Amino acid sequence: MSARGIKKCAVAALIAALSFSAWADADPSERERALEQRVADLERMVQQLLAEREERPAEPPPPPPAQAEIEELRSEVARLDAEKEGRVIGDGTNFSFGGFIKHDMMYSRYSGGSTPPQSILRDFYVAGALPVGGESSTTDFDTHARETRFFFNVERPEDDLQGYIEFDFSSRTGGDERLTNATSPSIRHMFVRWNNLLAGQHWSTFQNVGALPENLDFVGPAESTIFVRQAQLRYTNGPWQFSIENPETTVTPFGGGARIVTDTANVPDFVVRYNHSAEWGSFVAAFLGRQLGIDGPGGTSRETSFAFSLSGKFDIGRNDVRWMFSGGPGIGRYLGLNTANDAVLDANGNLDAIDAYGGFVSYRHFWSDQWRSNFTLSGFRADNDTNLTGFGVTERAESGHVNLIYQANSRLRFGAEYIYARREVESGASGNMNRVQFSTIYAF
Repeated sequence: MSARGIKKCAVAALIAALSFSAWADADPSERERALEQRVADLERMVQQLLAEREERPAEPPPPPPAQAEIEELRSEVARLDAEKEGRVIGDGTNFSFGGFIKHDMMYSRYSGGSTPPQSILRDFYVAGALPVGGESSTTDFDTHARETRFFFNVERPEDDLQGYIEFDFSSRTGGDERLTNATSPSIRHMFVRWNNLLAGQHWSTFQNVGALPENLDFVGPAESTIFVRQAQLRYTNGPWQFSIENPETTVTPFGGGARIVTDTANVPDFVVRYNHSAEWGSFVAAFLGRQLGIDGPGGTSRETSFAFSLSGKFDIGRNDVRWMFSGGPGIGRYLGLNTANDAVLDANGNLDAIDAYGGFVSYRHFWSDQWRSNFTLSGFRADNDTNLTGFGVTERAESGHVNLIYQANSRLRFGAEYIYARREVESGASGNMNRVQFSTIYAF
């Protein structure tokens, strides 16, 4: 029915109602005159309303329901995207945070003697901390949540500007295991990135994090992995990266003894890195140039050293193989969590760089959508001059890792891992570790 027809029906209904009211309160002649007058008045009103309607410009028709639904869906998608990227602060800055909670339980048996109560080996596998030459083996049970971490990320996409800070709880300061088991937050990463320039603390450019195996242990093949976080200034240009990074030298005293950390340098460490990605996986080549230094009673000693690291990942369908091989004179603290030092002092107090090499290969296999395993082999060798270092330094270390991980959902996973590790020093004394680890990880 047209709008005009609807208005006529409404007028007719109103006339009928008014007619009934007038008829009920007056005599027949008076009711008839009043009704005729009222009808005339209403007709004039209707004509006036129709004339005014025709003079007004036509209103645009409402959008069809389908278009309105599309606009509503677009608005909802935009809202969900904003939530996914993080909260938007006033001037268009995106803010997000996340991390994970990780709980570990470990049974460890050491053939070469006992480990101190506060040894880092009780929480993470560190090859250089394995006891050797002990007369009896020991077994320990340890549990902690120190790998838990969280991060805050702030970005301004309009300016290609990012600020990032990340903490974990690997520091033992602040408590012990008697009552509270407290640990202090410690900085993992803290940097600002603008376009292709990064300044702050981050993984060393010499390290390829993408090649690290999926182990439940904190590092995994610890004796053979490049593993350093430190302050740096990095520039990226396509596949190339260049950085100047914090220098530090670790030294073995003449004849052996406790490690010396010099904190003496007047030249930063330099890294050049090339990244290549393809359908089959990825490949990274990194080169390190550094100056080793120490100030001692006999004066200042400097030694230039160079090292390399090659690493990558080969995709085999859904599975993959990850690998790394690194080495060079003076690679020291960059390789294997400082299993060998950068250099050793000779009888005259001069630095002599120590050659060291390490590598690992790891295969990851998916049994199903929820179950997967990782198989890792790792090895390390140091070429020590025993006339300078003595016979108590590490000559070799190796480890094997196998795990089974259950992915309960996109955020929660459980896993069990077995680690066999062995260390041998130049004297021939050795020790091994057998460890079973159970982990629960919730990422948020």
